Amino acid sequence: MSKYKTAESVSPKHPDKICDQISDAILDAHLAQDPHARVAIDVAGGHGTVFVTGEVTSKAVDIDVVKIVRRIAGNEVEVIEHIFAQSPEISQGVDTGGAGDQGIMVGYATSETEELLPLEVVLSRRLNQYIYEKWEYDGKTQVTLADGVIVSVVASFQHAPKEKLKRRVEAWLDDEKLAKKSDNLELHINPAGDWKQGGFDADAGLTGRKLIVDNYGPRIPIGGGAFSGKDPSKVDRSAAYAARRVAVDYLKKEKANEVHVYLAYAIGHDQPLEATVVVDGREERVEGYDLSPNGIIKLLDLKRPVYEETAKWGHFGHSEFTWEQ
Repeated sequence: MSKYKTAESVSPKHPDKICDQISDAILDAHLAQDPHARVAIDVAGGHGTVFVTGEVTSKAVDIDVVKIVRRIAGNEVEVIEHIFAQSPEISQGVDTGGAGDQGIMVGYATSETEELLPLEVVLSRRLNQYIYEKWEYDGKTQVTLADGVIVSVVASFQHAPKEKLKRRVEAWLDDEKLAKKSDNLELHINPAGDWKQGGFDADAGLTGRKLIVDNYGPRIPIGGGAFSGKDPSKVDRSAAYAARRVAVDYLKKEKANEVHVYLAYAIGHDQPLEATVVVDGREERVEGYDLSPNGIIKLLDLKRPVYEETAKWGHFGHSEFTWEQ
């Protein structure tokens, strides 16, 4: 395995993350009134316009999509709404408790950090959050490790002057105790120059485009699709959360260093076609869990309006989420 490990993090004001939050805020609005709502919302936005599309079958009333979009994206955006009911041919498989789609979901847990996430993921996220406390704007961070030592840091943040941003990064490095710093540490601070135009003013965004940030970083494979905007009948989301829960449970139970979990589903079928756990390289079948969509929903209490928060800083490693407990 390469001695180098790199991960990035993006702030909640990144255009893709804005779209994720809008998708999940619309989902939350429906679940708040109808826990059984079927929701699949995708958002594309940029340069003054936000396009909301997808499928919703819900008993919720008076869901003000425009108001939700403008709360997150700003009062000046034009909103184009294009939402339809869920396909009856999909519904017939989900109504009987089957999965809302086929797919492969990967769960992961590691003992190398308190969050049970890869070290480079935790470091890039913590740095991003530290900078975001001062500049609540569009921004990215990236941390590269070599044999567990920080060898390079990248930070690009809107409205953050280079020298002030550099001092902020250096202060974080001085305080961060998770990893040692190389004597030849490279800092790349606003490497393309200072910038004031960010978010939807500078770039377009799309729901689900930050899959690696949402999961476990680039060294851990992912199988399923995006999470945001999807109700828990979609195993892309619910089974990915279940796979993380199983991985965390096995890590603790076996006192392991690293656990991978693989779940696979067929649309309309309620049981996984594969349920494999790999504990420190030892492969076995997952036992002791109801991994049907309804079983997962019950286990993790997923029919609640909790999803907008997941769209901000990644879906794993936050103790308030039920799949982490």
